[in-house]
Amino acid sequence: MAADDTPTINRLTATAYAFPRQEQTFPTLTSLEIERMRRFGEPRSYGDGEALFETGKPGPGMFVILAGHVAITQRDGLGRVTPIIDQGPGQFLAEIGQLSGRPALVDGHAEGEVETLLLPPERLRALLVAEADLGERIMRALILRRVSLIQGGAGGPVLIGAAGTMARLQNFLARNGQPHHVLDPETDKDAADLVARYSVSRAELPLVVAPNGTVLRNPSETALAMALGMIGGKKHDKLYDVAVVGSGPAGLATAVYAASEGLSVAVFDSRAYGGQAGASMRIENYLGFPTGISGQALAGRAFNQAQKFGAEMLIPVSIKALDCSKTSGAFALATDCGHTLRAKSVVVASGARYRRPEIDNLDAYEGRGVWYWASPIEARLCAEQEVVLVGGGNSAGQAAVYLSAHARKVIMMIRGGGLGASMSRYLIERIEATPNIDLVFNAEVIGLEGAETLERVRWKSRLAPDEFSLDIRNLFLFVGADPATGWLDGCGVEVDRGGFVLTGKQNGEGNRAVPLLETTVPGVFAVGDVRSGSVKRVGGAIGEGAQVVAALHGYLADAGSPSL
Repeated sequence: MAADDTPTINRLTATAYAFPRQEQTFPTLTSLEIERMRRFGEPRSYGDGEALFETGKPGPGMFVILAGHVAITQRDGLGRVTPIIDQGPGQFLAEIGQLSGRPALVDGHAEGEVETLLLPPERLRALLVAEADLGERIMRALILRRVSLIQGGAGGPVLIGAAGTMARLQNFLARNGQPHHVLDPETDKDAADLVARYSVSRAELPLVVAPNGTVLRNPSETALAMALGMIGGKKHDKLYDVAVVGSGPAGLATAVYAASEGLSVAVFDSRAYGGQAGASMRIENYLGFPTGISGQALAGRAFNQAQKFGAEMLIPVSIKALDCSKTSGAFALATDCGHTLRAKSVVVASGARYRRPEIDNLDAYEGRGVWYWASPIEARLCAEQEVVLVGGGNSAGQAAVYLSAHARKVIMMIRGGGLGASMSRYLIERIEATPNIDLVFNAEVIGLEGAETLERVRWKSRLAPDEFSLDIRNLFLFVGADPATGWLDGCGVEVDRGGFVLTGKQNGEGNRAVPLLETTVPGVFAVGDVRSGSVKRVGGAIGEGAQVVAALHGYLADAGSPSL
């Protein structure tokens, strides 16, 4: 497509998306703004048809178009290409992933000769901080573009399988802000042909077809992340000032405040940013949001904010062990990717893992009818069905209210005789006012049945020997969580009887004052739900994440070693 002589406009193709807030998503920079950006970038030229960036390959940063036009298209795993937009002089090419050079989600090809200004990720972040007004416009556009790509539903990996088998991977991709779409081989010929070609058994579903054509059979979240380039392939030899293990509200707050104050920060999480709070459909008692905010929205904002200030987000990466011997002069963190990373200090923000109650056949139905969270994905599966939800805390109450808007009936089973001791009053009142939520007290689920997915739930009263069964296809478990501290074994970090990390105790270094959030190992701190005595609220976790940064500065100053 040749460039024309008319003023630059955003020319959406016939199959393109209806982008919300068009002018904010694709703004045109003035010549003065481009001049202000030149000190952050370097000129790059491209010939007709040449790729500036490609789906699945690490993005080089943000391009500002000085002359010519670039066609942006989205490609999925089945080779289908969807035109998105044509951009010309004065416009910039990037989305939020380019703050950290993550794999591109779209393809960009030159249409004719193209002249650009390339801002690598570190220079893009410097621009956002140094040029506040301009940086705000760019940041908003980067976020809106990612949102539009997710909502478009045309590119990214393709998940193939029955609806009840794909929720696990759908949730993983959605929680990590990865565009994707799903196909059912029962109704889609392309999907059926692919299943037949690979002779896939039902146990191997869902299939996942990555944008580069790689086909995975019922992959783990880690295997899928590696196929998409989310992790792997990059060595992290740098000595970090701070390693934050866990990216729930506490870990994200630590990352934002530490990185914004100039510390080099690496953040790890085994699944997705946001932690358990990220799975909450509505948080109504967090300061400043009178109408409530979803955990995913709150965590997503913090995640982007941390990247803006330069924190490296290594997700999904699990820390398997922490070596506190400091034989190399720093803490060593062993990952499930086979790498070892070094940091001068460590913040334990690993939160808690969903508790798995003693239920017969539970593991056979996890991800196939048994869920530990309630998102729009599960809500669609429950449309006009009866569901069982086990639990009596705030998370259970929020999930019950949310699901009641989708399911025909929500049966809440509570081990105790009431809700008053474990749930906020506003949630109790809302549950009592919702006609399709039934409360069953002194009850527990004891067994699950079904062929390939959940079909029946067996339960009993805790006050009588009788057993009952219900035809249920979706069971939600909100029965609390256990601290995720196994990776600290052998490091000397003390925990209480429940496994939560003790902080603020004298650590044997003479008269040294021990910060409130420091563990029994100097240089290792704990914040949020994993810490013994924490209030187990989003607001409290964020407060501790901010508070620990002062202690980090103090410890690093005492250590006397400059950042590398």
